[in-house]
Amino acid sequence: MVAKTFGSAVSGVDAKLITIEVNVGQGTSFYMVGLPDSAVKESQQRVESSLKFFGYRMPRQKVVINLAPADIRKEGSSYDLPIAMGILQASEQVFFPALEDYIIMGELALDGRLRPIKGVLPIAIEARKKGFRGFILPMENAREASIVNNLDIIGVDTLEQAIHFLEGKTEIAPMVTDTRNVFYDSLQDYAFDFADVQGQENIKRAMEIAAAGGHNVIMIGPPGAGKTMLAKRLPSILPPLSLHEALETTKIHSVAGKLGPQDSLIAQRPFRSPHHTISDVALVGGGGNPQPGEISLSHNGVLFLDELPEFKRTVLEVMRQPLEERKVTISRAKVSVDFPANFMLIASMNPCPCGYYNHPEKECVCGPGVVQKYLNKVSGPLLDRIDLHVEVTPVKFEEMTSDRKSESSSSIRERVALARENQVDRFAESPAIYCNAMMPSHMVKEVCKINAAGKTLLKTAMERLGLSARAYDRILKVSRTIADLAASEEIKVEHLAEAIQYRSLDREGWAG
Repeated sequence: MVAKTFGSAVSGVDAKLITIEVNVGQGTSFYMVGLPDSAVKESQQRVESSLKFFGYRMPRQKVVINLAPADIRKEGSSYDLPIAMGILQASEQVFFPALEDYIIMGELALDGRLRPIKGVLPIAIEARKKGFRGFILPMENAREASIVNNLDIIGVDTLEQAIHFLEGKTEIAPMVTDTRNVFYDSLQDYAFDFADVQGQENIKRAMEIAAAGGHNVIMIGPPGAGKTMLAKRLPSILPPLSLHEALETTKIHSVAGKLGPQDSLIAQRPFRSPHHTISDVALVGGGGNPQPGEISLSHNGVLFLDELPEFKRTVLEVMRQPLEERKVTISRAKVSVDFPANFMLIASMNPCPCGYYNHPEKECVCGPGVVQKYLNKVSGPLLDRIDLHVEVTPVKFEEMTSDRKSESSSSIRERVALARENQVDRFAESPAIYCNAMMPSHMVKEVCKINAAGKTLLKTAMERLGLSARAYDRILKVSRTIADLAASEEIKVEHLAEAIQYRSLDREGWAG
């Protein structure tokens, strides 16, 4: 007899429907075809042990299992459960009247318990798209899949529970998650708040501008000045994720296996802070079975690179294309996948090896040319993609011990959200662009128009401060964001003046 069940294979951040056909007939052999990898082939032993544990048997006949379409490579252990169901139906040990109404996925332990799997969310989205009634999966993954509506999410702990449910002997209530509560709770649950930061008003202002326009930032300052502390608080002032952004972000973390059993929808913007010893593959993604890297895990959020010059040059250079195109393509001999990588880059660095160049009190002990050599560890093309260069100075004792309360993240976030709304309206005809930082060069001339006084100021600044030509577009984008924060239709001279001061590293002779 032939039985048919359905599973799914994850490629990139999307899933493809897999049909699992099981034929039990005359003979004594076992075949599995359809490009299964070693983990899929080993399911025979896990399935046999699980069936025996609950009083069923592995047929001592010819068993042929076909995973279709046969040209897609099947990887991992998540096909154990649908294979077990297909064998039971094909060997006529059990009859499942609604077997083909569900996508079934799960890894079996030898005692029939189910272990969690990766990529549940894209599989659930694909199941709804293909019109399936529901999705049977391990209980630990059920909350993650339950954010997909119009699909029955049936979480089970053991093979026996799944069998009895499909037989109709027991009822299992589908798991449901209210995404509105998830979003509300996320706004109250930030671990860090700008209200805790004393002083550093100019840096807070730069962070507000960066959040409002989606700009990349590099902070230059001595050790202990608060660069890392400020960077960790940036997600708390970013506008809340939309449902579409939250789904995109959750899919990436689901594929990477980063979601826990109590996680459902990621409603807070990600903050990733890899160590400077990270490899280029770990940062950008890759592997034999391509997995998302840190730049994709920070999609719709923040990627923080502390001590930027300490990262290997090759690691930093692989970010140039993702920063420009906001996606990364991983190509292998047999497969090519795209991972989204629309993130804000926040970097920090010391101004020199000893850390005290330009310090107001301590003296730099670095020799001639050492500061410039240290800064040259970060390439010009990478700096070209960073809009704001912010000099961070140590907090004075009077500010550190002041009783004056700083502005909270929620207050700053309200202004940022209003500025982002203006930008969404502005770019309504270009859905791929939704913040000022994403504007291409030809659009900058249309959107960031300045008057005669502004042109004079910008020309004078570029000549006197020795600003490079690449700073021109960046200054205009940042000034447009400053104008949005001020609810101004036009870019005024004061907006340009503020934007110009955020180009420290473009000044000729900054490092002596």
